[in-house]
Amino acid sequence: MSSTKMRSRERAAWQTIDSGQLLLIATAGLFVIVAITQVAAVRLVQPDVAIIFGVLIALGELFRMVMPGNREVAPIASAGATGYALLVGVGPENAPPGAPLGVEAAAHSPLQVVAVTAAGMLVGSLPHIAVGRSPRPDAMARRLFTVAVVALCFRPLLSFRLPWQLLLAVMGVAVVAACFTDVLIAAMIRAEAVRARFGIALRDEVDAKLGLCAATSATAMLIAVATTAMGEAALLIFTVPILVTQFAFRRYAGIRATYLQTVRALSRVTEVGGYVETGHSRRVSQLAVSMGRELGMSEEELLELEYAALMHDIGQLSLGDPIPGGATVLASPAEQRRIAELGAEVIKQTGVLDRVAHIVRLSSHPYRTGREGAAGDPAADPAAASRPVPPPLAGRVIKVANAYDDLVGDSADRDRGAAVLERLRLDSAAEYDPTVVEALSRVVDRRPRS
Repeated sequence: MSSTKMRSRERAAWQTIDSGQLLLIATAGLFVIVAITQVAAVRLVQPDVAIIFGVLIALGELFRMVMPGNREVAPIASAGATGYALLVGVGPENAPPGAPLGVEAAAHSPLQVVAVTAAGMLVGSLPHIAVGRSPRPDAMARRLFTVAVVALCFRPLLSFRLPWQLLLAVMGVAVVAACFTDVLIAAMIRAEAVRARFGIALRDEVDAKLGLCAATSATAMLIAVATTAMGEAALLIFTVPILVTQFAFRRYAGIRATYLQTVRALSRVTEVGGYVETGHSRRVSQLAVSMGRELGMSEEELLELEYAALMHDIGQLSLGDPIPGGATVLASPAEQRRIAELGAEVIKQTGVLDRVAHIVRLSSHPYRTGREGAAGDPAADPAAASRPVPPPLAGRVIKVANAYDDLVGDSADRDRGAAVLERLRLDSAAEYDPTVVEALSRVVDRRPRS
């Protein structure tokens, strides 16, 4: 019985990996096998240097971290591996005074760079595996590809004995190409994994990785140049900047995670108090985020949408008599606006979630009234000044997601869900944004049948 459960868990784990990730992992694995075979055939060139960089890569993998958006990164390992790919020589004795440096100074091949990087990544991952924190194969494969791009673009050019100025320019082009490769592959995988548009996924990856990629690339170039001028001691000195950068990014990721945990805890207050059904806020937030992706919202907008969706009903705590079932869709428009206003005031007291409070405040406004208010000119139409402010897209998404969950709840009856969708479509001319309703329909259609 236990072996059957274990096999089912293994199948479930592989089913979470999409086809793009499998292709990436398989290609990286094949590349590593070729690199190790080539190195074994010709032997390791400058083994002492390879071991030093391998240890640095292993330490970087040991201290890898997870950034917002569930992005696994290892800045120190990436900087060390890229620095090894860009390495021209070790110590000033390897460089003829005033002469361009050539392959004699650092003769390891691009495939040796790949082999050393793969070995360092594997060794650095062993402690994580030992404590049950398995590495993400797709993230490791991307880091390996990034280093391979640098090595394949840069190392063959060393045989031309280029002057230092041109060599530095080539280094810069190589690391930019590597960053572009990493972002492109990550965007393709993310677009498939979360069913987002490729353009949106690419923009999110650029926004998330631009600063870290710039810091990693600059450190890698600094390591390569400094090691040539100073020897192996430069690795200890010039790894410090990327270590400080990693510490700063880790703190940022920790703050983001703390915010989300706090918001999730606050969202359960209405459930514990019996104001809404258990799981309502979580279901609304999941629906809202999926709809936001359908509508092309960026990752930062999706985060604010998730916060607002989790806390959209917190204003119900002010009610003397709870709404039956917590279904605000059945309350009067005035009561809905009052709940939203009170909830927004509670959120605003945090001092850091003003935009989330704005979304919650306007999430109760009807779509039709908002559109008329947007078109009205107070100068030409005095009544326009008293109309509600047009709800933002996030507010319209929450309004639709909340109405759907209020009427469906945790039921898996697809006929009931279809009937509620039809009701929302009939009301879309007045209450709900038709585009958002259709996005909800697509999200619901993709749900597995129970």
